[in-house]
Amino acid sequence: MSSTLFRTKRVEQSIADTEEPEHALKKSLSALDLTVFGVGVIIGTGIFVLTGTVAKNNAGPAVALAFVVAGVVCALAALCYAEFASTVPVAGSAYTFSYASLGELPAWIIGWDLVLEFALGTAVVAVGWSGYIASLLDNAGWHLPDALSGRDGADGFGFDILAAALVLVLTGILVLGTKLSARVTSIVVAVKVTVVLVVIIAGAFFIKGDNYDPFIPKSQPVEAGGDLQAPLIQLMFGWAPSNFGVMGIFTAASVVFFAFIGFDVVATAAEETRNPQRDMPRGILGSLLICTTLYVAVSIVVTGMQKYTDLSVTAPLADAFKAIGHPWYAGFISFGAAVGLTTVCMILLLGQTRVFFAMSRDGLLPRFFSHVHPRFKTPHRPTILLGVIIAIVAGFTPLSELAELVNIGTLFAFVVVAIGVIILRRTRPDLPRSFRTPWVPVLPILSVLASLWLMLNLPTETWLRFAGWMVLGFLVYFLYGRSHSRLARGEETGVGQGVRPPNGGGN
Repeated sequence: MSSTLFRTKRVEQSIADTEEPEHALKKSLSALDLTVFGVGVIIGTGIFVLTGTVAKNNAGPAVALAFVVAGVVCALAALCYAEFASTVPVAGSAYTFSYASLGELPAWIIGWDLVLEFALGTAVVAVGWSGYIASLLDNAGWHLPDALSGRDGADGFGFDILAAALVLVLTGILVLGTKLSARVTSIVVAVKVTVVLVVIIAGAFFIKGDNYDPFIPKSQPVEAGGDLQAPLIQLMFGWAPSNFGVMGIFTAASVVFFAFIGFDVVATAAEETRNPQRDMPRGILGSLLICTTLYVAVSIVVTGMQKYTDLSVTAPLADAFKAIGHPWYAGFISFGAAVGLTTVCMILLLGQTRVFFAMSRDGLLPRFFSHVHPRFKTPHRPTILLGVIIAIVAGFTPLSELAELVNIGTLFAFVVVAIGVIILRRTRPDLPRSFRTPWVPVLPILSVLASLWLMLNLPTETWLRFAGWMVLGFLVYFLYGRSHSRLARGEETGVGQGVRPPNGGGN
């Protein structure tokens, strides 16, 4: 039983699968494309939407420190991802890495987790995009009916028509090709980075020192016990405050962490990269460094322009300029944010479809979804299916209920990838590694601990929802995936039925 649950897929077989004509993705991406993808997805909801929420509720002006904390956690994980993505350049990101190192059941768990992460991430961004578009329409004197506004919908029925429409349009673009997606992303990223620089440069002239006092607001303890909205660490140990103070910074970091998941998505495009051994580390680490610097600068400026207690939770950057009497800047930022968030939504959707595609190619999900389009060479079937589902989710689900589930899923993936690096170093030391994570096993262990710490700072209710999704995943695996796996059916070349050989030699 245990040998079948933890059977591993040989790295060589994973790479060979990418050459099957019916299941092969087109290799068209460069290091620049990957960096643009990373910047395109990282600069998004975290800075344009979530900054106001966490500053107002958790960290105050110290939200800048929360971005630093989240950036450090991501940097540790990024070094692990860079080694895996360059060593196993196959679609699926952490799912594929886990299959090669930990075994089939752990791979299924992380793949199922990534499907949730990217799906809800796409929905979060689509809802955030809708908020900025609605703000632009309001400025022009056009107002959507309450029933179509979604988030603050009126009595009874409410559907966010703008968020749903965005997801469907981007689904069509992804079906047409990854290179087209990269070209669209390059143009939009240029607009988005320009907007961020305008916020930093123009906003610096309106900073008031009094707005930074206090920089770290006094903590507001919450009684330990049955409050499901409190962090899990509070429920476990009874001493962690959920709002403000030093612990508020960590709570804020666990929320704004959502803003950094872009490099994770970059790893899903490894199979579509022309020279993944060289370009994947560059794209992953380069995009993370650029975006962390911009995040910290923007959060310092915005909390200096407007008192953190007055920041907007839907469009904080634009509304900060409105508050100081500069509506033109506000309109420009709203436009740039709305345009920029489209790339975040598109790249997250791309990441999810690639994970789904990889799981289908391995037989853990129906093989029907593993065939690529004969002309565009894209996984059109899962792209269309998931695009429609996410559009419905984005239309009906509020932003606040989505973001934290995305974060716990991402952090869980980070834990698995870090552990996988240690295991694969021991079981397959012979694999060529163009990029090697430094200080193994110390750095991966630090990555695991840092990710777990942020997970503990998420609300207990988020853990319960995540557990529910995992239980559903176990049911799907044991009722379908385990028996339909290509390893179970002996369709893989290599060692027997795919069971790990003695001493890990065949992996």
